Amino acid sequence: MQLVCPAGNLPALLAAIEAGADAVYVGFRDQTNARAFPGLNFDEQEIRDGIAYAHARGRKVYLALNTYPDSARLEQWFRAVDHAADLGADAIIVAEMAVLDYACRQHPHMARHLSVQGSATTAAALRYAYERFGIARAVLPRVLSLQQVQRLCQTAPVPLEVFAFGSLCIMVEGRCQLSSYVTGKSPNRHGVCSPANFVRWEELPDNNRSVRLNGVLIDQFGADEPAGYPTVCKGRYQVGEEIFHALEEPTSLNTLELLPQLAQAGVVALKVEGRQRGVAYVRTVARVWREAIDRHAGSAQDWRPYERWQQALAAHAEGQQTTLGPYHRAWH
Repeated sequence: MQLVCPAGNLPALLAAIEAGADAVYVGFRDQTNARAFPGLNFDEQEIRDGIAYAHARGRKVYLALNTYPDSARLEQWFRAVDHAADLGADAIIVAEMAVLDYACRQHPHMARHLSVQGSATTAAALRYAYERFGIARAVLPRVLSLQQVQRLCQTAPVPLEVFAFGSLCIMVEGRCQLSSYVTGKSPNRHGVCSPANFVRWEELPDNNRSVRLNGVLIDQFGADEPAGYPTVCKGRYQVGEEIFHALEEPTSLNTLELLPQLAQAGVVALKVEGRQRGVAYVRTVARVWREAIDRHAGSAQDWRPYERWQQALAAHAEGQQTTLGPYHRAWH
């Protein structure tokens, strides 16, 4: 199985390649990608240097063009497709059908991967994208059970990639409305949940802190309590007489123990989430998964998830905790 790792900047790309990633996925410094945070992503020279570095070592670079443009801005996404082809990207990761159609017609030899933002959860949806736009791979949304992934591997017309580790989204990707409800800016169109210009931190008595998104109180933290980047889905709210994570706790998906089942099902690539994360996260997670995949390939029958692997991953997990998420559903 291929290990696909995030790279939000050039140092992260170098770290991922050095740690054993088979491919990295990156974004331009604009709203064509779903991690359009200020200070993140690649300028022209950085992306050329990164692609050259990866290719010199036999690794691949995928360009994420995975947001949904409105009709007035389609040309910007089309130019991004052209630019990806000019740079020699090994594939583009796309959700919007007009962008897929343009890439299929104008750059038929550049591989097209259907983004997780495309929300393709059925064989029929995957077949449509394959027959209409010639996709070479599809990234499955993080809402499917292991049994559903296994069935799709049997029936899908294209190879499938799944998220193996990283921040977990409770929504069907590409359809979340929470951030746009609070800020008026859709993460699917503007490239980011909780745009930074809407985020306001406030110091409270006793070194406590609060954070608001467009004036809406999202969470409050104690002096020694770790605070992550604020998103609506992972805030704490008052429901009745209780205050708790009403939608989702801060946690990371970790499918390491499922690696044998995913390999047996025929999953071709394991993806690590986290282009917004730092170099230490990328390096550690890539090293763990590289070793785990290689050990499984060498001796599948004797493979087991070592505790030191799990400890290393947990240290970089959101909220210092991990979950199997929808993969671990008893019902089919």
